[in-house]
Amino acid sequence: MTYNELIVAVSDYCENTFPTVDMNTMIKQVEQRIYNTVQISNLRKNVTGTLTSGNKYLSCPEDFLSVYSLAVFPSNSTTATGTSGATTIVVASATGIALGQQVTGSNIGANAVVRAISGTTLTLSAANSGTVSGTVVFQGDYLYLLNKDVNFIREAYPLSAYAAEPKHYAIFGPQSTNENELTFIVGPTPDSTYSAELHYYYYPESIVQRAITGLGTIVPGSGYANQLYLNVALTGSFSGSTATANIQVTGGAVVSVTIVNSGCYYAVGDSLTGTLGTTGSGFSVPVATVSNANGETWLGEHFDSALLNGTMVEAIRYMKGEPDLVTLYQGMYMQSIALLKNLGDGKQRMDAYRDGQVRTAVQ
Repeated sequence: MTYNELIVAVSDYCENTFPTVDMNTMIKQVEQRIYNTVQISNLRKNVTGTLTSGNKYLSCPEDFLSVYSLAVFPSNSTTATGTSGATTIVVASATGIALGQQVTGSNIGANAVVRAISGTTLTLSAANSGTVSGTVVFQGDYLYLLNKDVNFIREAYPLSAYAAEPKHYAIFGPQSTNENELTFIVGPTPDSTYSAELHYYYYPESIVQRAITGLGTIVPGSGYANQLYLNVALTGSFSGSTATANIQVTGGAVVSVTIVNSGCYYAVGDSLTGTLGTTGSGFSVPVATVSNANGETWLGEHFDSALLNGTMVEAIRYMKGEPDLVTLYQGMYMQSIALLKNLGDGKQRMDAYRDGQVRTAVQ
């Protein structure tokens, strides 16, 4: 089920046409409710980052909701030389290199690990496939950190001088540069550079089609009254609708445009403008990026019953429908969620070899 098919289905069932902005709000709220009710595998993604020596903080991704796991592993690089067919290489610096670390680089043997270290000469477990020259990367074992409270980390590791491989982490709080995003704190303070791999939960892209996700370079215009204009309807010649933004005017010209409602049905290159008081002219800003050009998502394609029934619940409430209809659609929605939970919280977390075939008791 695509976005357009969902809109048509809800309108047909309810025998009512809903304002686009209200329909989009209902759909996004249903998606949010579903994603917080069932932990399907599609809600997880992973990113890598870097913990530097002496810095105990690590920024969260912008779409971060909660942690699935956080792991660190030693990772450093240096330049190296080596002869084809030999099992040794000479590195510029052996600092941070340890026995057992995996080695990768141009002409380094497949699955090579460090077997011995003598000064800057390293013995590897696999022969060089060619002449080694250039950057070589050394990676240690993964260590999955244990989640603790910030108070625990502060008490257990009170001084940054107590540096070692991190063992614990906590969500510290908002970033200093962006209060809408979070930061991790780890303990103890890293004693060297570590790579970090974060698996985390996030909200997948909404089924709402071609919502604005980014704007291009502002044409500032001139002659506007200086102030922050809130929730300005964005207009122009395009097929999209319902987008609004907060627009800051300084020195008579537009200096920033912050999307409040991302709307739908926009296309890259659409030129947006808006009414800013009774003076000024010339302001415009192009659409740089949009989401979900085809109006398709995993939920709409594989479990549209939950999405449709959930939206119907919101729609019948919007229409101030009879209590029996609200109860009917709520019951249908709960049946759909039960099936989805059977998949996300059940089948996706087991396999038949280890867990056996899923069985239902015979009544």
